[in-house]
Amino acid sequence: MTTSRPIFGRLYPRMNRAMEKAGISIHRERMLAGLTGRVIEIGAGDGASFPFYPADVTHLSAVEPESHLRKRAKSAAEGAKIPTEVVDAAADRLPFPDAHFDAAVVSLVLCSVPEQTEALNEIMRVLRPGGQLRFFEHVRAESPGLRRAQRMLDATVGPALCGGCHSGRDTLSAITRAGFRIEQCERFRFPETSVPMPASQHVLGTAVASA
Repeated sequence: MTTSRPIFGRLYPRMNRAMEKAGISIHRERMLAGLTGRVIEIGAGDGASFPFYPADVTHLSAVEPESHLRKRAKSAAEGAKIPTEVVDAAADRLPFPDAHFDAAVVSLVLCSVPEQTEALNEIMRVLRPGGQLRFFEHVRAESPGLRRAQRMLDATVGPALCGGCHSGRDTLSAITRAGFRIEQCERFRFPETSVPMPASQHVLGTAVASA
């Protein structure tokens, strides 16, 4: 299932360092707090989230289809505090049995999967009934002006430059349509710039898989 986006794969670690300077680590830590058992992370990138997983996670399966990022993630997994395997797979075809995981994590990835519905249905399949979906995603803006900017970006250079990212997706609705029940959700702007950017509208929260 290897995919190759060589430009994005090499730019992403630099983008990640810029996000870390802006304070993204705080949000990653909040997203992962309290997780236990077997966890799958979809679109693990270069493994930037690995240090924030709590010790009560017994095993992490980190899925990453992009070859350059997956190589970096494997290096990060070697120093992880919890048992971590990095898997070559895509969100809509996960090589795991039904009800295999206690929790799933999506972080800045549902914007870039080809089909949100297919990816979320597959995540639902591999989660046990009542399992958690932890999400941290940028989403459709609430203001009409910023929504127009998102539509323009998504229709032009955005997906090509940012690994398929679509900044204006209605991700919360997609999560609900897939059968998840959203229990907690916080909406905020990140990074906090003087002029809001199209991809700055974020949600962070927890949803539960249907029984």
